[in-house]
Amino acid sequence: MAMIPSLFNNRRGSSILDPFSSFDIWDPLKDFPFTSSNPLISRENSAFVNTRIDWKETPEAHVFKADLPGLKKEEVKVEIEDDRVLRISGERSVEKEDKNDTWHRVERSSGRFSRRFRLPENAKMDQVKASMENGVLTVTVPKEEVKKPELKAIEILG
Repeated sequence: MAMIPSLFNNRRGSSILDPFSSFDIWDPLKDFPFTSSNPLISRENSAFVNTRIDWKETPEAHVFKADLPGLKKEEVKVEIEDDRVLRISGERSVEKEDKNDTWHRVERSSGRFSRRFRLPENAKMDQVKASMENGVLTVTVPKEEVKKPELKAIEILG
């Protein structure tokens, strides 16, 4: 066991063989054109396209839930497109900058997002409802009742 720590931190204090020693400063995407070393520029151009939306089906409806912290309902759109497509979109504005501020870290996303879902044929498109509470958008799409076919017993002759 004594050999393992010595590979990562020898007696002189250097960590020559430690693969994680510069983990915080290594940026594998720094030379790609879609990123920027200036956090304010990348912040303005970044979109929170990774908005996660859950879709569950209950016996009565299709229910969509999206976590949209910090957004107001006026900043979110819920639309029905042609041919049973539900579209959820919105935009988070960039925070106003003050030239006297010093940014140490920018991790919150800003920009636009848009997600589309093709709804099944049993969706009642004219009865879609949406609500937003505590940064969680809930869209409920009622389902048409599936009429069970009547079974008629046929007598077997012979």
